[in-house]
Amino acid sequence: MIKFGPSGNSLSFYEAGYEHTEQAAKFVKERGLDCFEYSFGRGVRMSEAKAASIGEAFAMEGVELSVHAPYFINFANPDDEMAAKSYGYVLDSGKMLKRMGGKRCVFHPAAQGKDRREVAVERTADRLKMLRDYIYLNDMQELLFCPETMGKAAQIGTVEEITKFCEIDRVFTPCVDFGHVNAREQGSLKTAADYKIRLEYMLERLGYERMKHFHVHFSKIQYGAKGEIKHLTFADTVFGPEFEPLAEALHELKLEPYIVSESDGRQVEEAAEMKRAYEALAR
Repeated sequence: MIKFGPSGNSLSFYEAGYEHTEQAAKFVKERGLDCFEYSFGRGVRMSEAKAASIGEAFAMEGVELSVHAPYFINFANPDDEMAAKSYGYVLDSGKMLKRMGGKRCVFHPAAQGKDRREVAVERTADRLKMLRDYIYLNDMQELLFCPETMGKAAQIGTVEEITKFCEIDRVFTPCVDFGHVNAREQGSLKTAADYKIRLEYMLERLGYERMKHFHVHFSKIQYGAKGEIKHLTFADTVFGPEFEPLAEALHELKLEPYIVSESDGRQVEEAAEMKRAYEALAR
């Protein structure tokens, strides 16, 4: 079963008078959604008690939790000391994720910096092998760590690069942000065939079982010559991508991902819109 949900709390959540993440569990469930992504974007500053409290609230509603690790992770940084901090950001996120009873930890892999692309990619791959070892040492191998496709040309995270990283070990599952792919590739995702080309590449390299429940971020994104500029809502008619062709591709390929809406302020509403669109297609 495909799961749909928001990344964080939408404007409507706060407009309804809510403020605590625990309250989001019922808010999301009442709107027919199945999952919720909590962001540690600015750092892992949560107590274990708070993580347990959030986990209990979502478990009660039957809504699955994922987390997004801090945004400043960079496994291509040539400074080993800075790279060590990146290991810590991912592992700290995983620790809180376990306490919440969740399964998936999304992270941004790297930035190219001043190195040649291939040098930065290989350094990232080497560091992710080290991260794999830390994951096993910390008994987190039952979790899924999801390197994300990135939206700016200067970031490491093409579809091919993320696939390469996930080939390292089964603890890594792709997070495909289709808004990022579309922005990086200057509006490449228009038809179901456009989506299928990329998904079939990943299926060929990683296999159906590893791709069946892969992780998805989705929103329309404004882009320029260097890629991503900002997240938009489905109301935008200039930038893509559109969800319906993705729904068609997923249905044809029999894939059942965990789909997180990152629309600007309308994450809950547009997650529900995607779920309705997919269910209408599947019928």
